[in-house]
Amino acid sequence: MSVAKPLPHDAAPLHVSGKARYIDDIPVPADCLHLAFGLSTIAAGKITAIDLSAVRAAPGVVKVWEAKDLPSDCDCSASLHDEPLLSDGSIHYLGQQVFLVAATSHLAARKAARLAKITYAQHDPILTIEQALAADSRFEEGPRIWEKGNAAEALKTAPLTLEGSLEMGGQEHFYLEGQAALVMPQENGDLVVASSTQHPTEIQHKVAHALHLPMHAVRVETRRMGGGFGGKESQGNALAIACAVAASETGRPAKMRYDRDDDMMITGKRHDFRIDYTVGFDKDGRLQAVDFRQYTRCGWAQDLSLAVADRAMLHADNAYDIPALRVESHRLKTNMQSATAYRGFGGPQGLFGIERVMDHVAHHLKIDPLELRRRNYYADLVPAGARLAHDDAEDQASRGAMAEIEGGAAPQETHYGQPVEDFILGAMTAKLEETSGYAARRKAVDAWNESNPALKKGLAISPVKFGISFTLTHLNQAGALVHVYQDGSIQLNHGGTEMGQGLFQKVAQVAAARFGVPLEMVKITATDTGKVPNTSATAASSGSDLNGMAVKAACDTIRDRMAAHLAELHQDLPENVRFEGGRVHVGGTDIPFEEAAVLCYRGRVSLSSTGYYKTPKVDWDRIRGKGRPFFYFAYGASVTEVVVDTLTGEYRILRTDILHDCGASLNPALDIGQIEGGYVQGAGWLTTEELVWDDKGALRTHAPSTYKIPACSDRPEVFNVDLWDGRNVEETIYRSKAVGEPPFMLGISAFLALSDAVASCGDDYPDLVAPATPENVLAAVRRLRHGV
Repeated sequence: MSVAKPLPHDAAPLHVSGKARYIDDIPVPADCLHLAFGLSTIAAGKITAIDLSAVRAAPGVVKVWEAKDLPSDCDCSASLHDEPLLSDGSIHYLGQQVFLVAATSHLAARKAARLAKITYAQHDPILTIEQALAADSRFEEGPRIWEKGNAAEALKTAPLTLEGSLEMGGQEHFYLEGQAALVMPQENGDLVVASSTQHPTEIQHKVAHALHLPMHAVRVETRRMGGGFGGKESQGNALAIACAVAASETGRPAKMRYDRDDDMMITGKRHDFRIDYTVGFDKDGRLQAVDFRQYTRCGWAQDLSLAVADRAMLHADNAYDIPALRVESHRLKTNMQSATAYRGFGGPQGLFGIERVMDHVAHHLKIDPLELRRRNYYADLVPAGARLAHDDAEDQASRGAMAEIEGGAAPQETHYGQPVEDFILGAMTAKLEETSGYAARRKAVDAWNESNPALKKGLAISPVKFGISFTLTHLNQAGALVHVYQDGSIQLNHGGTEMGQGLFQKVAQVAAARFGVPLEMVKITATDTGKVPNTSATAASSGSDLNGMAVKAACDTIRDRMAAHLAELHQDLPENVRFEGGRVHVGGTDIPFEEAAVLCYRGRVSLSSTGYYKTPKVDWDRIRGKGRPFFYFAYGASVTEVVVDTLTGEYRILRTDILHDCGASLNPALDIGQIEGGYVQGAGWLTTEELVWDDKGALRTHAPSTYKIPACSDRPEVFNVDLWDGRNVEETIYRSKAVGEPPFMLGISAFLALSDAVASCGDDYPDLVAPATPENVLAAVRRLRHGV
């Protein structure tokens, strides 16, 4: 069987040889136009005068557009219709697009865009959380509040309480391939769009809307992206729309790509948060109530901020069964880039909040942080070592096993009313504690810190319980198109996009397994809205879950047709026909799969089918904050050890041990790669990656020279990653689990380990700010040592 094998990425040879084709590698006709935006230089105000004569006269310039020249407002928004392609005269952030230049080369367009003469009437920008609260600048009237139990009453009666506040910065996506689009005009006004996007259907919809075209007049194709991380879910809309406008009006191909500086100045980031909390607990560390106040800067436009803030609320409990939990969320409108989707989509921010609470309580009670977490876990409902069915034929047995598990345990629910039926972190934590040598290392770290005044070590564990599904329920659907050719080769297409995560390889493995053929007989073609319509974004960690099941449905339809025809030819029953080992076993004999394909073709059997899948069980009311937003949960835990130089604030991650739950992994090699990358990116968010805006609203960290993503040398010196040996209790594709986002939050253990190291410098709980840059670490050390 092709699934569950650690196969390399399907495009790995192309990646390492430089032959993988991205948008900027596509050959373009000689008359192709190259586009660039002219950007605002203030964060808030009005344009009082604009002179673009020098721009129009610049070498190579073919055409220049202001908002009044566009065929519509050319809205780029993923939600509220509040993002016109070009400013209508009002300025909402520094870097907003004011005009569009089309020239004969990329460089000519960029140079020309700098020649504009624009005068503004400036307003004081709203940049901070405090400024937004004072101005009541929001995207919803008042805060959104969800609650389980009565947190206020429970806090009054709790034996012990603590209060605290946690700040965490945003994060630049820093995909290796910047935003890019290419539009080729066709006859009858149709357009073909090549876009580096996670959401081809949204690009199709936005282009069609901008030009008053039906969606069938716009075809969007995406072969691959050089990284996305959520930054290409909605942020590519502006480039595709701009190219479409230029191509439609001039009849010439149009191409646009952002340079890194422009990309960072224009596009949205991860939402930064401040979380204030009050926690009530007993002397044994069992939490009785938590009251969270979450504040997030959403930027100038709504984008996906409501859904991001919702998911932060949803993950405020993480792995803990808290009797009374209140979450209050403020979605604040500010004069900066519109914050957008980023790996975890608000989940990391909400989860980080409760992990900070756990660490604070453990420090106050002088209880080992691991033990405190274990005392507050949800109860394990899946016995350790339970192996659910990996074969469709055994699904009924696995469901029976799950029913037995559910029947034997008390019900437990999240603060939004979803039953927690698949919790396994108790067993996972016990195993990780053993394999990482946590207990012995805890003692060794404490002993080290007693005898070393300058270099301090820290050790921390953080668990992850992450919900899998789009919280906008209708997005939980997918389609696929599969063809079997006469020679037995198979071509398939689905709505998912490939951004380096290995989705195409996993889905190809599913198709090969359904037909019982070698993987090399299967080819996946570029994601194409003309082949599979109305697709959802490749996001929410749902790529394999949704598209794998859709492809399975299409393959099974064709396989069943073939089985029926071959059984009739060999006087056998269809259910006796088996597809395996590249052959078809029927009527006491076996024939090569390609011969079976020829027989079916000659028998006038359709060898093409669509497939469709919609996620079951999900039902969510975001206004009430009640329902089942997630099909299942994915779990993981990480232990990180660090060393900090308390004289400089510099530090190193010495060792990380991870145990992660991928269900029955479709491809362990790809999944381990995702876990490793997710951890490093998560640790980067909370350590080295710092976004800084000045008091004028200008992003000062807008290039690799000032914005520091983790490099190879920043990875843990010892990096152990293991997969939990289990199966998904829900009927996902081959009982696998999503792996895109959950590992990101494992990086929280790096921050907590730094906090643990700093804590050894004094008696108080360290008020370490995220990101924990060396400067922030040093400041926290000094505060502790001076009793501030």
